[in-house]
Amino acid sequence: MSQRTMPRWKSKRTAETRKVEELLRTRFPGADAYRYNSASIRVRIIDPRFEGLSPEQRDALVEPLLDQLPENTQADIINLLTLSPSEVAGSTSRSLPNIEFEDPSPSML
Repeated sequence: MSQRTMPRWKSKRTAETRKVEELLRTRFPGADAYRYNSASIRVRIIDPRFEGLSPEQRDALVEPLLDQLPENTQADIINLLTLSPSEVAGSTSRSLPNIEFEDPSPSML
């Protein structure tokens, strides 16, 4: 029997990042967020609608929701990853931003 451990980023969720997830999941069920350090929140959204879109087009789909968050929360979202399912399943799942989201390096703060 194998034992499954929780990814490190999941232990970094806070009440604030859960609210970010709750809001984003109204349109993007594959949204996750955690607080990396006292000044930074990381957000990753995996959604098929991002397939074939530029980063700017992806951000444009997400920004109206982010605009609904309190200003201090918006200011702390430093990292926003918008990925299609094929990007997560393919070789880009090993991209540095996705690796860093999954297994955050120690913060200097």
